[in-house]
Amino acid sequence: MPRLPALLRRRGATAAPRERLSRDVYVLGLIAFFVMVGFGVVVPVLPVFVRSFGVGYAEVGAVVSAFALMRLVASPFVGKLIDLIGERVVLAVGIGIVAVSSGLVGIAADYPHLLILRGVGGIGSAMFTVAAMTLLLGTTSAAHRARAVGFYQGGFLIGGMTGPAIGGLLATISLTAPFFFYAGTLAVAGIVGLVLLRPRAKLVDGQAAAGVPDADGSENPLVPLRDVLRDARFRAACLANFAQGWNSFGVRSALIPVIVVEVIKGPSSFTGIAFAIAAVAQTLALGPAARFIDRAGRKPALVLALALAAVLTVAISFSGDIVTLTILLSLYGVVSAFLGIAPAASVGDVVGRRGGRGVAIFSMSSDVGAIAGPLVAGALVDAFSFPVAFGVGAVFFVAASLYSLRMPASVSAAPASVRATTKG
Repeated sequence: MPRLPALLRRRGATAAPRERLSRDVYVLGLIAFFVMVGFGVVVPVLPVFVRSFGVGYAEVGAVVSAFALMRLVASPFVGKLIDLIGERVVLAVGIGIVAVSSGLVGIAADYPHLLILRGVGGIGSAMFTVAAMTLLLGTTSAAHRARAVGFYQGGFLIGGMTGPAIGGLLATISLTAPFFFYAGTLAVAGIVGLVLLRPRAKLVDGQAAAGVPDADGSENPLVPLRDVLRDARFRAACLANFAQGWNSFGVRSALIPVIVVEVIKGPSSFTGIAFAIAAVAQTLALGPAARFIDRAGRKPALVLALALAAVLTVAISFSGDIVTLTILLSLYGVVSAFLGIAPAASVGDVVGRRGGRGVAIFSMSSDVGAIAGPLVAGALVDAFSFPVAFGVGAVFFVAASLYSLRMPASVSAAPASVRATTKG
């Protein structure tokens, strides 16, 4: 019997690296799945649907940008809203807004009507995105942060494998059917959030209530925003997120469906198939990527992945057949596994457990790219060519990769205010 405490301690030490993710992380992954199934259904048909109103490529980009623009406008207010009513309610209400607006897109009478509805959906998306990421970071220890983000991204990507294929099939029935399907999956996600997510303690004057611990039992005060903004890790993450917003959420969503239909001369269902295969590749890469990022650090993952993303972005624009396009999109998906995890993990390292404002700024950096990317890319295609449009996006990946060299090599998750050497 005297040896039992020592045995328990040894078992505890062995089990520590195998720490399970919190229930909220699993629930958020489930919500992400339902959200992405619906979003993936819409992706293959949205640009083609917009073109059916008799508008040009720039107007197609404007519809994609409207969603991101309203996300950008709404994001600064979401942090305060979370303080008032909590992440769970903000998340559910945001999903509800996107659901209603998406269903109404299917019955839009004209282009201006469609544009307004997409903008309204962007407000709800901002509420969901910031609330979900704030909750995710608040229920995860630093040593497993990339793993938690990877699981959350996995929910999106499994939905991404399913959604585009369903969207391609629905598109053969009607260009409006995917929008009604999207509204339904979002309604399910909102209900799951309200029922299964546990409310967290609200903040009082920017601080957690006295004696209320974080996910691992420690109390973590807010890191001052000025320290967050001066941290090289946070800046690099925001630059990477901007480049991803410009290319993945903007240029890719707006132009690749058009390349398939008008350059490769294939049916719109090919877009869904190619995106689904790429999502499989990205999903399979998530586990190894998360382990690498937690063990080796955020810096090497960002530097290498951003550089490879630049090369693949340019190559995609020269695709002349669906097989080549699918292979390049799949390789881009593997790289995106790292770019989906490493920047978010870096932000979590900097802002700590109660970093709604930092998460909002991080989210906004992607929105800025997603707003400008489709507009600029559409104009460049009209004036020049697809390779020029994709080449401009690749420049941002290169710039983000170079700035990431300024990040510290350490995997430490210490707040910015106590790591002055990371400032830059």
